[in-house]
Amino acid sequence: MDDGREDEKKEGEQEPQGAVGGEDVIDDPILEQGAVILRGYVVDRINTEDPGRHVSSEDLGGRPNELQDPQVKEVVDQLIKIADELNRNAELQQLINQVQGDCAQDIFMKVARNIFADGINWGRVVALFHLAYRLIYRALTSNHLDTIRTVISWVLQVIKDLLYSWLIQQGGWVGVIRGISRWRTVAIVASLVLVATFVYYRKTR
Repeated sequence: MDDGREDEKKEGEQEPQGAVGGEDVIDDPILEQGAVILRGYVVDRINTEDPGRHVSSEDLGGRPNELQDPQVKEVVDQLIKIADELNRNAELQQLINQVQGDCAQDIFMKVARNIFADGINWGRVVALFHLAYRLIYRALTSNHLDTIRTVISWVLQVIKDLLYSWLIQQGGWVGVIRGISRWRTVAIVASLVLVATFVYYRKTR
């Protein structure tokens, strides 16, 4: 499995253009679906928290109807269930709300590495998605639309560099449907994102 991945890297050392997750998405099902699921997560969060905004996947650089896939919907629904627990943490929300919308890539990557520093699970994946959602939402509300594709590309880079092998082991993104140990995930999400966001905030204030 890893050997095949190494071969792919050798054939195209240059970062594929589709890493932005738009019309030119790379021919890699893990990264391609990751971009779609991230957009689905962001669309759901925004339409729930700010229903007057009416955001679609296309507004985030996606394709028409890409979120209609039943499997994508189910994966997004599972991630949202984890996020709903995360949203109940008032202290965490306060810290996330203080994150600067125009953060630099190196800061974002440092936070991402912190989140996954001592292991990977679906709760930590949601932590990454939730941070990206906050940055994308701020880009939308401040009309910095170029930032949306930039943040999506950062998340896909994290998936490529840190999560790819683990996602393969889970059977892809559908692994979240059967792979959640709920009590453990929620505790990890709350503690790790709190720490990661605090580190991020301290470095950007």
